[in-house]
Amino acid sequence: MNQTDGGFPAVLVSVDTVVLTLRDGALQLLLLRRAQPPFQGVWALPGGYVHADEDADAKASALRVLKDKLGITGAYLEQLATFSGPARDPRGWSVAIAYCALLPWEQVPQCADVQLVPVEALGTLPFDHRAIVDAALQRVRNKSQYSSLPVHLCGPSFTLPQLQQVYEHLLGEPLNKVSFRRKMDEMALLEAVPGAMQSGGAHRPAQLYRVRAPYRQELALSVRGL
Repeated sequence: MNQTDGGFPAVLVSVDTVVLTLRDGALQLLLLRRAQPPFQGVWALPGGYVHADEDADAKASALRVLKDKLGITGAYLEQLATFSGPARDPRGWSVAIAYCALLPWEQVPQCADVQLVPVEALGTLPFDHRAIVDAALQRVRNKSQYSSLPVHLCGPSFTLPQLQQVYEHLLGEPLNKVSFRRKMDEMALLEAVPGAMQSGGAHRPAQLYRVRAPYRQELALSVRGL
C-alpha cells in the first residue's frame, strides 16, 4: 500500500455519482464504461478522485465529474452516503463519497460510452457500486413521499398530470388527484408558465408549470406524506 509523507498508509478518496432518469415510465440508471483499470471496459457508476488542488469540497468534485465525464451541468444533486473500507477497491483502502443526481430524459448524454439500464433489470456492478445504487434508490423512493424530489426528473415545463405520473412511477402506486394537487399547493413549489398551454387532443388544453427559482436546486417539503 502506498504511504503518505508522514509514513501513514495512503487512503484513496473519490466521489461516485448515481445518475437517475425516467423514460417510458421506468426509472433508469446511467452507467459509464470505465476507461482505466481496474475493471477497464466495464460499465460502472461515473466517478473519480477528489482533486484537492481544485475542488472546494466533495460536491464540487461530483459536479466536476458529471461535467468532465458526461457533459452534464445543472442536474439536481445531493449527497447520499460515504462508503469505505479495504475491500471495496482493489487498489487499496478507499473512501467514496456518493451522490445522487436526477436528470430529465432530454438531458441524458448520447454517446457510445454511456448506457442506460432500467433499475429493475440491473445486474452486478464493479466495486461496491450495487450497494451505492441500492442506497440511492431507497433514498429517492422514501423522499418522493414527502418532498419535491421527483420534479427534478421533469423537463423545464410540464403539466400537473405529467408531474403526478412521475410521482406515481417512483412510488409504485396511484395517487388521488385532489390530494396530490393540494400537496403541490402546500409546498409552494410550482408557478404557472404565463400563456403556456399543452394541447390535450380531445381534452381541454392543460396549463404548463415550472419549478419556482428557490427550488431548482433545493427541495420543498410536505408536512405529511402523499
